Formats: sequence, C-alpha cells, structure tokens
Amino acid sequence: MLTLLEQIDKGTLWHSPGGIHPPQLKQLSNTQAISTIALADKYLVPLPQVGDCARLAVNVGDQVLKGQLLTEGEGFMYLPVHAPTSGEITSVEQHPSNHASGLPCLTCTIKADGHDSATDYTSTTLSELSNQQILDKIKQAGIAGMGGATFPSHIKLNPASEIDLVIINGVECEPYITSDDVLMREYATDIIKGIEVINTLLNPQRIIIAIEDNKPEAATAMQVALAKFTALVETIRITVIPTKYPSGGEKQLIQIVTGKEVHTGSIPAQQGIVVHNVGTAYAIQDAVLNGKPLVERLVTITGEQVSKPGNYWLPIGTPVKHALEQTKTQFDGAKNQASKVIIGGPMMGYALPRNDVPVLKGTNCILVPSSHEIAPDVDEKACIRCGECAVVCPALLLPQQLFWHAKAEEYDKAASFNLKDCIECGCCSYVCPSDIPLVEYYRIAKSALKNEAEEKFQAEQAKIRFETRLKRLDDEKLAREEKSRLAAEKRKASMTTTSKDAVAEAMARVAAKKKAAQSDSISEHASKNVSDKASENTSAVASDKSAAVKAAIARAKAKKLAAKSDPEELAQVDESINDKKAQIAAAVARAKAKKLAAKLSSETKSSETSSSEVDVQVPIDAPVDDKKAKIAAAVARAKAKKLAASQTAEAPTLNQSLDTDIIEQTEIAEAAHVPVNDKKAKIATAVAKAKAKKLAASQTSGVPAMNQNVDSIITEQAESAEHAQQPADDKKAKIAAAVAKAKAKKLAASQTAEAPALNQHLDTDIIEQTKISEPTHVPVDDKKARIAAAVAKAKAKKLANQRKLSEEE
Repeated sequence: MLTLLEQIDKGTLWHSPGGIHPPQLKQLSNTQAISTIALADKYLVPLPQVGDCARLAVNVGDQVLKGQLLTEGEGFMYLPVHAPTSGEITSVEQHPSNHASGLPCLTCTIKADGHDSATDYTSTTLSELSNQQILDKIKQAGIAGMGGATFPSHIKLNPASEIDLVIINGVECEPYITSDDVLMREYATDIIKGIEVINTLLNPQRIIIAIEDNKPEAATAMQVALAKFTALVETIRITVIPTKYPSGGEKQLIQIVTGKEVHTGSIPAQQGIVVHNVGTAYAIQDAVLNGKPLVERLVTITGEQVSKPGNYWLPIGTPVKHALEQTKTQFDGAKNQASKVIIGGPMMGYALPRNDVPVLKGTNCILVPSSHEIAPDVDEKACIRCGECAVVCPALLLPQQLFWHAKAEEYDKAASFNLKDCIECGCCSYVCPSDIPLVEYYRIAKSALKNEAEEKFQAEQAKIRFETRLKRLDDEKLAREEKSRLAAEKRKASMTTTSKDAVAEAMARVAAKKKAAQSDSISEHASKNVSDKASENTSAVASDKSAAVKAAIARAKAKKLAAKSDPEELAQVDESINDKKAQIAAAVARAKAKKLAAKLSSETKSSETSSSEVDVQVPIDAPVDDKKAKIAAAVARAKAKKLAASQTAEAPTLNQSLDTDIIEQTEIAEAAHVPVNDKKAKIATAVAKAKAKKLAASQTSGVPAMNQNVDSIITEQAESAEHAQQPADDKKAKIAAAVAKAKAKKLAASQTAEAPALNQHLDTDIIEQTKISEPTHVPVDDKKARIAAAVAKAKAKKLANQRKLSEEE
C-alpha cells in the first residue's frame, strides 16, 4: 500500500464536499501586466492593523521615510506598521476603517512629499542567518497572510509540532481576483526563493504548490522557476487541482491534496501540515533576503466600471478613492445607488460604506461591478427549507439551523452547531432561492460570540487579579505578624531581671498617670467656678475651729445630696489636705451655697407660708480636733465639686434642693462651733445618709409617695419629742435624728412642683420640730443637744428669708 507522500508524488487527489462553480470573470484583469499608480497626496495607515499591544513610535509633525517603523510592541501576535512612503505625519486620530461596519480606528495620516524616499534596506543571504534571525526579520517586516486572513506569518513558521507537509496555496478560486495568478507568472523565481526560506525554517518532507487548472500560465512559470533550484526539486511538487469554489480554503485544500480532514477546534499544524499563500512566500523572501518590510502589496482592481482593470502595486494605506481615480473608474455612488465598491471578491467580499478608507495588508481586490454583473439588493423572503444550502456547504454544516439560531440571537445554540467552522465562503447565500443573506447572519453571530468570550476573559482576569491581591495582602499581614513575633521573642530573650523590673515599673507609672489624668478631667469642669469664687472669699475664714465645724456639716449634707459621688476620688482628696486647704475649702463651700441660694430666690415665683422664728443660743467654748477638721474640710471640698458638676445635668427642681441644703449647712457651720470626736462624726454621717435616702425616694416615687414619707418623718419627730427627758446620750441622738429627718422632709417637698399648700404643710412641720427640740434642755455635758437646736434655728431662718424674698418680688 502506498504511503501518503507516495500518493502525493503520483498526483493523487481527493474529493472535497460541497462547493459551487460561479462564473470566473478573471479575464478582465489577468491579461495585463502588473503596473503601479501615482503617489497619493496622503496615506491613511491604521495603527492596529494586525495583532495587538501596538504603541505609537512617532509624533505629529515628524518626518518619516518609506519603510520606517510607526509602532512598537512586544505582544506575541503583534506586528509592526511601517510608513508606506516618505512625508510628514499630519495627524493621529480616529478615522473610518476598511471594514463593512466603517467603524473608526486610530489612524496615522502621512502627507506624502512626492519623493518616496526609503530607509536603507540590508540585503543578506540565507546561509548567513540562523532560524531565529530569519523569524525576527519576518516579524519586524510585519508580514502576515496575504490571502486575506492576515494571520502573523512568524507564528506559522515557528510551530510547536513537527511539520511534514507544506502547501503553497496558489488556487485563488474566487471570481474576478487574479493577483496571485499574475504574481506567479511574473515573480515565480522570487516565490521559489520564499519557499526556500520556508523550507529552511520548517524542514518538511514535502512542499506542494497547488494551482487551479484555470491558471495554466502560472503553473508553467512555476515549473520553470523550480527547475533552477536543483536542491529543492526533490522536495517541491507542483500539483494542479480542478477548478471549484471554494477549493482555495485552507481546510478544503488540505482535504483535496492529502485526503485528511481538519477536525473542529484543531489547526492543520497539529496534523503536521502548514499552508502559506504565494503572496506570503514572495513577501517573506523580500524581507529576509532584501531587508524590505511589507509596505505594499499587489491588488486586483477590476469590474465593468473600471476603465483600466488590472493588478497594481499599492502602498499600504493608499485611499481606495485615489486608487479608483487612478484607474479611471466610472463610479458615482451618489447618483447610482446600485453601484458598490467591494473589497475582495463577489463571494467573500464586503461593500464599503465610504471610499476614503485605506488599503490594508489583506486587501487583495477592489471590485466595482456594474448593474449587469451584480444584482441589486432585494428583500429577503421566508425560508422554504429546500436544503440547497446544506448541499453546497464545503464544511458540512447545517446552514439552515445556524440561520434560525443566529436570527433569534441564540448564539450559544448556533455555536453548538459548529458555527466557528464556517469559512464564510458564501456558497449558501449564492444558492438560496429566498435571497437570504445567510453569511451576514453568521458574521453577526460570530462577532457576538467573540465579544462574549472577550468579556468573559476580562472578567476572569479581573477575578484572578482580585484573588492575587487578597493573597498578597494576607501574605503581607502574616509577614508583619511573624516579624513582630520574632522581634518580641528577641527582646524577651535579651531582657535581664533588672530590665524586666524596670519595664514593670514604667508600666505602673504610665497607668498611674493615666488614672490621674482621668480624675483631673472629671473634676476640672466642676471646680472651675468654685475656684473662681474661692479667691474672693478666702479672707472670710474666721478660725480653724469654725472652718472645721462648717466643713463637717457641709460634708454630711453633701453626702446626702451627691449619692453618685466617686469613692475613689474622695479617698484621693482625703489623703492630700492640709490646714490652709481645709480653711479655703470651707470658704468655697459657703460662697457657693450663698450664690446658689441667691439664684434660687430670684427664680422662685411661688410664695410660701411664713412661720415663727425660734432663737436658740448655743454656747460654744470647747476645743476642736485639728486632724479631724482637716479631713472633714477635704471631704467637703470634694463633695462641693461633685455637687457643682451635678447641677448642670439634673432637673431644675434638684438644683433648688441642692442650693437650699448647702445654705443650711453653711449657716449651721457658722453657729455651731462644737467639739468633734469620732462618735459624733459617726452620728452625723448616719444622719446624712438617712436624709439622702429619703431624698432619693421622694425623687423617684413622686408627690404622693413624698407626702407619705413626710408624714412618717413628722410622726418620728413627735415620738422623739416625747422621749426628750430620757438619759442624755439617747435623747440627744434622737433629737438630732428628728431634726435631720425634718430637714430631709422639707427638702423632698421642695423638689416637686405641687401647690403652695404642700409647701405650707412642710414649713409648719419644720416649725413644730424646732419647738419640740426647744424644751429639751437636759443637764448633760455633751453638746449634741445644742448642735441640734442650732440646726433647727438655721432652718427656720432660712425659710423666713425665702418667704421675705418671695414677697418682695
């Protein structure tokens, strides 16, 4: 059995499915020799012609030479763009592209200077270059597939797998187009040189030059040129294949020459086959051997409306309008709406929306047909399900199913019917009796799928970047924590016992400073106003005895009113007092009490029932314990500070109660210069606590509960009076307790906003309490009874003063 190569050498061909036989109409342009046209005034060079990642290497106003690089880039698919002629760059802006959509793309406009001066081209021989140098020269020359696909040639020439067969495509099966035919006729030797470069890079077992049987002159010219290269005669074969459209397609040509079918999703290189166009082979030898970049290409300009049809060398970027003018094309799209300018052939080409677009690397034909050559646009009709499209499809697809899904925009379903395998040959549209532009539907669907894939790719890349960032942040955090841990261990290891103690002491000092700062901030606001008044009243301090007694009384009263006082702060104050500070604190308390009393009397609008004043004279001649007086003064100062701070947060009624109590304490302190001992201090403290509890109960339970508490207090006072003749210590204690309770009852009543009758009732009770205490003149040595009488007297005076002020207002 013959091998594949043996069958190829014998000229064996295989059948390709589908296909059609449209009119060739090649004689319009293949009978004239290749020529050139005059330079245009300006050239439009799209920057992203092939590949991506292109960066502009020139600026507006720069002078460029023919063949000079206009872009730079490092991408795998990137191909550079060169200046097609010498001149000045006048603009770099968006301009309509050579595409069916006419969408704008970034375009560099070069104003030609008419000299067409080129850069220096360096000629070399193939033996002087390594394979990598050859690939680099091909890439830097910007060579892409010249058959229309414009795939970067350096990628095809550097495949990952071993190549056994190279096919040089000279079929050119589409009607009207003759550029490859004429190129093989006139430049056959240069094409063989290009094939030699390809053979050097790929080193295949066979190279097949495939030519359709409707091009006998081209086949003969290639055979003659091949005979000159004796080293390639054993490797290269020229094969003539039958004329059928689209036998020039890559996959179709492979199937005709080898009988192999390229499966969906795979490429020919995976089967050891590579296909190159004859125009690409010519450009490769021009770049490698002559050092000339791809700045021009051979273009067929044909159609019945072209006066001089033929094949012309056109610089890349030549405006289509200029090329038509130079060939004296009779075209006026404004007057004849049926006239079209088609880029490519009538089967796979597309009509331009405007003519001021440039020639590109993949532009192989400009067709301007007349109304006799191409039918006018007609409305599509409903599909009759004839199945002709499926019969002629060279890719063995189901065009009808693809049409339904593409029209319904069900692109995923269209992709499931192998939409990507469609080569857009146009056979289905050519045979459709309903005039449905099937290829247009397929192109739209392909574009939508491409955009969707691109968006998905971008989303995946964004997700990868986000996850990478999170991982980097986590790694940095772990690194910082590890670094801190190691540093701590290092410090701990190097720390001695002495240094540890020093650290502990330092931490203790910091904690103490922090606590002191917090305490100062608490009392700063409360003590500000009190300290201002203290400087004005320090001269009023009479003596150590008087200050001590006043401070003791004020301390008891302040404890009753300031239930929320901070024990820690009081303890701190108790430890830091002296004689002079005790005297100042007592004066400050008295001054604040008087100020608050004056404020209270000015705000009170209701009148109170007056009561008779009871005078009690208490002789005071006993000594005072200095240490206890100091402690009492310090406590009084702290209580006064707390009381001042609480004035701003409590209700107005509470302010009134506090002011009244402080006035009472200061007046009592002035009159009661009595000796102090531990037992008496305890009794006074207990009395103050009881009054504070009564006051708190009256504030929370309201007027009815307060009245009940007042009645209870009065009953207790009465019982105290009945037992006033008991032994001295018990009777005195009870009298003091009765007086304290009466004052608490009065203070509780003052906290409410009830009618004056309630105030009158409270005042009467207090007067009665003073009368009860008056006859308790017991023959005792202790001075408790006298202190209680002084308290009652001060209370009565205070009430009388309040009523007088109210009446005056």
